[in-house]
Amino acid sequence: MAKNVVEAFNEFLKDKVNIDKSKSDTAKASRDWLINKINNFPQNDLSFPLLYEASHLNYGSFERKTKTRPLDDIDIMICLNADGWSYFENSVDDITLRPPSNYSGRLNAFKSTVQWQENNLSSTRILNRFIKNLNTISQYSKAEIKKNGVATVLKLTSYDWNFDIVPCFRTAVDYYDKSYYLIPNGNGNWKKTDPRVDRARLQSINQACNGKVLNVIRLFKFWNQIPYKSKLSSSYLLETMISNYYQEIINQGLQNDVTVYPDIEFVKVANYIIQNIYNIVSDPKNIDGNINIISYSEQLAVKIRLERDLEKSRNARILESNEKQEESIKLWREIFGEQFPNYG
Repeated sequence: MAKNVVEAFNEFLKDKVNIDKSKSDTAKASRDWLINKINNFPQNDLSFPLLYEASHLNYGSFERKTKTRPLDDIDIMICLNADGWSYFENSVDDITLRPPSNYSGRLNAFKSTVQWQENNLSSTRILNRFIKNLNTISQYSKAEIKKNGVATVLKLTSYDWNFDIVPCFRTAVDYYDKSYYLIPNGNGNWKKTDPRVDRARLQSINQACNGKVLNVIRLFKFWNQIPYKSKLSSSYLLETMISNYYQEIINQGLQNDVTVYPDIEFVKVANYIIQNIYNIVSDPKNIDGNINIISYSEQLAVKIRLERDLEKSRNARILESNEKQEESIKLWREIFGEQFPNYG
C-alpha cells in the first residue's frame, strides 16, 4: 500500500522487482563455491580438460545487475586451457579448433567423431564431460545440456536458481588488440562472444547517469515478463535498446537530466523503443551485427502494447501532478499488473 506514486514505485522496486541483497549474496557465495569445485576437476579426474582459471568469467544479467525477481539462473563461463590449439573462423558463429602437430594432451579425447571433422575439437563432447563431472557434486540434483546446446544447466537441490555453465576458450590478442571468448555454437563447433564488453558498456552508461539506469532496465524487464502480454522474446535486445537510449542521452551531454524517478524514465524510454522497434540494433560487441532479428509480428505486438502503456503512463503523470495519487497509481497498476502496490 502506498500514499503516492513515489512510494508506490519505491515499494514495487524493493519488494517485487529487484533481487533482495541477502539472496544475491547467498547466490554469489554458492557460485564461488561451485567454481572452486570445478577448478578441482582436472586434478581429481586426469581425463578432464585443463583449465585457465584466470579467465573464468561471471556474466549475464545477474552479473550486470539487471536481473529481476525471481532469481532463476546464474551464468558462468569456465575457461579451458587451449594447450596450443588454434582456431579457424568460418564465420563468427562457426569456428573450428585444431591441435598442433603431434599433440598428445588431454583435449585429444574430445575430438569430433563426425566424418571429415575428426581433427576438430567437439564442443558437444566437452559439454558432455562437464555434465559427467558436475553430476558427481552431491549438493546438486541434475546436470544437462541446455536446449540451445551452448551451456550445461546445473540444477540445485537447496536453492531456487540453476547455474548455466558455459565451457569456453579465450583467444590470444589479435591484430586489433582484441581477444574473444569461444563458446559452443550448438552444432559441435564454436562461436565468438565477449560478455566483458556488455558489462563494461553498461557500467560506463550507468555511472555517467549517476547510477539511475539499472532500475529502469529492471523495471522494463519486469514489464516484459508480465504473463499473457505481448513481449520481446529477447531480454538482451530490450536491455541493449534501453542502454542505447541512455548512451544517446550521454552523447548529447544530457545525462544530468536523467531522473531518479522510474515513472518519468518509463515514459521517455517507452517512447524511444516505440520509435526504434523496427530499426537495426547493432550488437555492442561488434560480433553479431543486427540483434533486432525478432519477427515483424512480434515487433508490431510489442509496439502496440507500448503505445497503449505509454498513453496510460503519460495520463498517470498528469494525474500525479494534479495530486490525484490514487487515480495515478491505478493506471500504473494497469501497466505493471497486480504486483504494483495499491493506493492506501
